[in-house]
This record gives sequence, C-alpha cells and structure tokens, in this order.
Amino acid sequence: MQTRKYNRVLLKLSGEALMGKAAYGISPEVLTYVAEEVRGLADLGVQLAIVIGAGNIFRGVAGASAGMDRASADNMGMLATVLNALAMQDTMERHGVPTRVLSAIPMPTVCESYARQRAIHHLKRGRAVIFAAGTGNPFFTTDTAATLRALEINADVICKATRVDGVYDKDPLKNTDAVKFDTLTYGEVLRRRLKVMDSAAISLALDNHKDIVVFDMNIPGNIKKAVAGERIGTLITGADDE
Repeated sequence: MQTRKYNRVLLKLSGEALMGKAAYGISPEVLTYVAEEVRGLADLGVQLAIVIGAGNIFRGVAGASAGMDRASADNMGMLATVLNALAMQDTMERHGVPTRVLSAIPMPTVCESYARQRAIHHLKRGRAVIFAAGTGNPFFTTDTAATLRALEINADVICKATRVDGVYDKDPLKNTDAVKFDTLTYGEVLRRRLKVMDSAAISLALDNHKDIVVFDMNIPGNIKKAVAGERIGTLITGADDE
C-alpha cells in the first residue's frame, strides 16, 4: 500500500474548479470526481480538511469592482462558499466519506459553527472537514482562510489544487514560453508577485513555516501523490534567500 508523508492535510479548491466546463454554478461531475479522489486518502489514513472558494457563484472582489460595498460583496462571497461546501459534503457522504461542514458564519440549522477543537475532534474521528464562509470577515480571501485554518488545526501541509501542474513565471494557459518552478521560497513568490495565493496567505505561511504544494487536480491520483510526498507540481517552502 502507498505510504503517506503527511498525516493531516488542508486541501484548497477554487470555486471555479467546481464549474467544470460550464460558465457558472456547480458541476455534479466535478463533485463526483473530487469525492472519488479524496476517498482514496482514507486508504492512507490521512486526516483531510478542505476549503473551497466561491468564484463559481460570486466573487467579492468582482462585486466591489462593479460598485458594491466591499464588505457587503465579501459577505456575499463567504455565503456562496457555504453552498459549495454543502454540495461537496453531500457528494462525499454519498461516496462513503463521512464529512462535516463548519462555517465561520454561524448558521446552526444548516451546518456546524466553526470551532478549532470541534474541527480537530472530527478529524481525529476519521471525518473529513470542510471549512466554509472563509474567515468570517470581509477583506480576506479563501486563500487566507485556507492558510489560517491549516495553522489552527496544525495541518502538515497545504495542498492547493489548480488547473495547471504547478507554479509558472506567467500564465501557462496563455503563454507557451512559461517556465515552471519545481520549488520556490515564500519570499520568491512575494518578490516575483506570482499568482499562487494572495500575499496575506503567503506571508502567513512564511511566518509559520507551513509548506504549500501546488498541483493539477485534473490528473487522477495527484492528490494522493502529493500527500504521499511524491514530487509533483511545485513545492513552496523555506525562508527567503539569505
């Protein structure tokens, strides 16, 4: 049986990833694919937490750029992540993965409210945990929420699933001469302004020495490889060049 390098993992998924080939909303096919991929982690005994964005439904930054009050727009975006989390939970449960949704914005008739010890309790009991509603505060992205939750539950690594096979110096979907990085330091990411996660998330990971693995979620088995410590995608780790 495949071994694991990490025991507790925070998986960051973008909301856009849930759209599949559609222009909006949630694709049942993508939900099924993700559920089947994470189910394989149970064979490794991995404790899994997930943070999902809301770009498939509503982005606070986009709303603000269209003239909305930024705090109101971000609140709408955080609520949209709850929709994604509930959809993901339902699919994972139907695929045999016990799952709990914990929301930073209390809504007890829909899901559990976030509490650090409650999240750790579920993880130790073998349940996947989906963190919804970001940090519960406007002006923070779900990337920052993912890093914050990873630190709070003492995750061994942050796995960021994307549409490409790692971090490049420019968008590889638009530039054929884009160069991929196998490893990066947090400082390099900030200095080069690489669009991996927002600067707050990267700075938080830097200050707390939390590794980030960026990989292509569309390749079956990649999440299992990342958790096993195989060299796929891009590893962001270590202090800046000194």
